[in-house]
Amino acid sequence: MTIIIAAGGTGGHLYPGVALAREFLRTDPSATIRFIGTKRGIEGKVLPHEGFALDYITALPLMGLSLRQRLAALLALPRGLWQSVRLLHRHHADLVLAIGGYTTPPVVLAACFLRIPRVIVEPNAYPGMANKMLAPLATRVIVAFDAATRFFKLSKVRVFGAPIRQEFFESSTRKPSRDRDEDRKTLLVFGGSGGAHAINLAMMEALPLIFRDAGVSARLSVIHQTGQYDYEEVRKFYESAGIKVDVRPFLFDMPTALHTADLVVCRSGAMTLAELTVCGKPSVLIPLPTAIYQHQTYNAEVLRKAGAALVIPQSELTGEKFADVIGSLLHDPRRLGQMSERSRALGRADSARAIVRDCVQLIQGKARG
Repeated sequence: MTIIIAAGGTGGHLYPGVALAREFLRTDPSATIRFIGTKRGIEGKVLPHEGFALDYITALPLMGLSLRQRLAALLALPRGLWQSVRLLHRHHADLVLAIGGYTTPPVVLAACFLRIPRVIVEPNAYPGMANKMLAPLATRVIVAFDAATRFFKLSKVRVFGAPIRQEFFESSTRKPSRDRDEDRKTLLVFGGSGGAHAINLAMMEALPLIFRDAGVSARLSVIHQTGQYDYEEVRKFYESAGIKVDVRPFLFDMPTALHTADLVVCRSGAMTLAELTVCGKPSVLIPLPTAIYQHQTYNAEVLRKAGAALVIPQSELTGEKFADVIGSLLHDPRRLGQMSERSRALGRADSARAIVRDCVQLIQGKARG
């Protein structure tokens, strides 16, 4: 069984593919898993660390760009399509999983041409244009939210939730260390795999205000993932301000970081929210305002309505407001506990297993046919 996964660009696209790849190998240790990506995304850095093979094709972003950039992407499509056809044929692919990123259109088109079963995974409450356009060519469309089903042909749709790496489940069931001070709190701040400049700036304003409270500063640890671009600026700022913060450009071990956190400040990408809910973490969400279809706003609303998160629009984000919201939550362990319970109630533990089981049935069905 050979599975080709088209995913990359960002962690939100890539890590669901990693979760599914590992579940395929758990189901069938003899399976061959390969990823298709581009040299523009993080896949070249992450996948060797995760132990999976990666092939590159030519593909460019299409949506939300200038006319010139869209034209360049359209002109690159035939080359990417031909490269995809050759890769799928060379590796004798039995199934193509398309999870997002620039590679999705050419790989799905190539799989359609070669009559290979193709599965689109849409983790957002509001699907992107690419998945909506490619859905008629898909054998199956898997969504994480019931709200997304209305955009696709119902006979193709399965609502299985978002696939999460097994490490998140392992971290969520760990018992707290006996040596851990129950009065200490850990604040985890991150803005996605590439960081978020607006969150970084607001946090640099907020943390000095938060640490003025002696009751908080004595029992608060902070992990701040900045992204590569802002890393040095943020690190030097905290250093000059005399604030002890664990600043990192990238978090390879997000399961452990989430397990450690008592409160999380982050964007509201679909995979981030799936990981938060599996680990049962309360959060302060700042949806990405430049998302073309505002899917992060739709995602965040699901958690806000459930009482699992507070939402701050980026247009209202200031250091003072950040400090007020975070400080009030850190001073209210009862509310943090309630938010944690409501977050955990939204998590789905069997998503990857259900998706892989359905995919194996598709492969077997084609073999019988």
